[in-house]
Amino acid sequence: MNETIKQKLTLLPDQPGCYLMKDRQGTIIYVGKAKVLKNRVRSYFTGSHDGKTLRLVNEIEDFEYIVTSSNIEALLLELNLIKKYDPKYNIMLKDDKSYPFIKLTAERHPKLIITRKVKKDKGKYFGPYPNVGAANETKKLLDRIYPLRKCSTLPDRVCLYYHIGQCLAPCVNEVSEEEYKQMTDEITRFLNGGYNEIKKDLTEKMNSAAEELDFERAKELRDNIIHIETIMEKQKITMTDFTDRDVFGFAVDKGWMCVQVFFVRQGKLIERDVSTFPIYNEPEEEILTFLGQFYAKANHFKPKEILVQDEVDLNLAEQLLEVKVIQPQRGQKKDLVKMAIKNAKLSLNEKFLLIEKDEERTIKAIENLGSLLGIYTPHRIESFDNSNIQGTDPVSAMVVFIDGKANKREYRKYKIKSVKGPDDYESMREVTRRRYSRALKENLPLPDLIIIDGGKGHVEAVRDVLENELGLDIPLSGLVKDEKHRTSQLLYGNPLEIVPLARNSQEFYLLQRIQDEVHRFAITFHRQIRGKNVFQSLLDDIPGIGEKRKKLLLKQFGSVKKMREASLEDFRSIGLPIDVAKELINKLHTE
Repeated sequence: MNETIKQKLTLLPDQPGCYLMKDRQGTIIYVGKAKVLKNRVRSYFTGSHDGKTLRLVNEIEDFEYIVTSSNIEALLLELNLIKKYDPKYNIMLKDDKSYPFIKLTAERHPKLIITRKVKKDKGKYFGPYPNVGAANETKKLLDRIYPLRKCSTLPDRVCLYYHIGQCLAPCVNEVSEEEYKQMTDEITRFLNGGYNEIKKDLTEKMNSAAEELDFERAKELRDNIIHIETIMEKQKITMTDFTDRDVFGFAVDKGWMCVQVFFVRQGKLIERDVSTFPIYNEPEEEILTFLGQFYAKANHFKPKEILVQDEVDLNLAEQLLEVKVIQPQRGQKKDLVKMAIKNAKLSLNEKFLLIEKDEERTIKAIENLGSLLGIYTPHRIESFDNSNIQGTDPVSAMVVFIDGKANKREYRKYKIKSVKGPDDYESMREVTRRRYSRALKENLPLPDLIIIDGGKGHVEAVRDVLENELGLDIPLSGLVKDEKHRTSQLLYGNPLEIVPLARNSQEFYLLQRIQDEVHRFAITFHRQIRGKNVFQSLLDDIPGIGEKRKKLLLKQFGSVKKMREASLEDFRSIGLPIDVAKELINKLHTE
């Protein structure tokens, strides 16, 4: 604990609020809330903690806090701060998945579609369906029974759906509004849970068709009834009131929380959602944060009713979510909550082995690497590699690993601009100069460790740029390959020395993954540039093909190989004059 933190701890108020933990670069790494700020924040720096909390505390170099007038204000502020700063240690629902709805459009000729966006457009939305397969199966069933149009715009002739009895062909036939109303009313009734009535109607029609000896129609109706039974039997009936509700159950063990959410739609348990994550506060507070984040996602539908277990603060949950929240004490609702809790416990136990294995490969690997090098744990590692063929089309690439895992959103590609010929050292100087000049200018996060794919000359070239040109003091290392192009040695220090690494250690495997990934990324980029340049240069001497048509051809065909396989009609179809197209084909097959 540094002096700044010690002094700030003595000034903490005994009021509710939020606190923001910062690392040595000033980046906010954790946001929390507290009923009493003084007690909660002090607890991080006193007593013993489990491994993951200790990692958080070891990174904290400073903190700030915001006082609120109530607990609910602190909870709402915490959610807003998490959304704003995206701290790496907070609960984050990374998948950001949106659940599909079945939509009945409000057009003159309505249709059924699957959509993930709910709009105020007078259409009727049914769902959400956490299982997209269930949504698709239900829509296919309704398409068989109710022949609404399938096309987005009406064509000028009938299509296949008309011939198989799944469309009334409003493109050529007049369909009355009364006929549409009857179908849309039945679809609405079906999707609101009244499929038994629809099945009964179909059964009566099937029997009538059989009595009239219309066996083909009777068979078609019988098949539809079977499809209804098949799809609806997959959904276990849990309630008889047809109310939409979500059921939350959580379990906590070894500093981890698992939350199971059961989705009940029209009285049926149709799917569940599982989230497992580390926690740093009391479970009763973490579940409120989870609830707020879960429904803060734009595509997460709020049902009429939410069921939670007794440990949840009911008053805060209702204020936060603005829907009815219940802690059932008996009956079917209580059984649902118990089932969610039971599943959460089972899921948590199953996850522990996987979590521990993953931590060995990532978090513990970077901790061990930091200890070997005598530096802070390198939570953020940036690695560079060059790629060229005898100096032609030179490129560089950078990959980023955060907490031992590749973060592909932060990868960067560089075309070398100032270097002529095959000069790896100058290429590395240019790319690191560009990268870290921009990082300083735009206040981007700096790495805890830079790894150069190369030997002493590459590393010293980068060190000169960092220290003498940019004034940066960032740990810098080099990875050397053996004669079989495999990770062999790690160089570090000034002067550079070989760091002893056990070949079967997780830190060595991590370095292997980093070196393989940056090499793959650089090579892939170089091939793309080389292929594009070959493509462009082939077209240089053809009259009638300028930059605009080069881009058009590249977009349409993508490679010389595909252009060679194309016909004269293919080139004519994108607007090439016939004489230009013939000249291009001639050149493609002579070079």
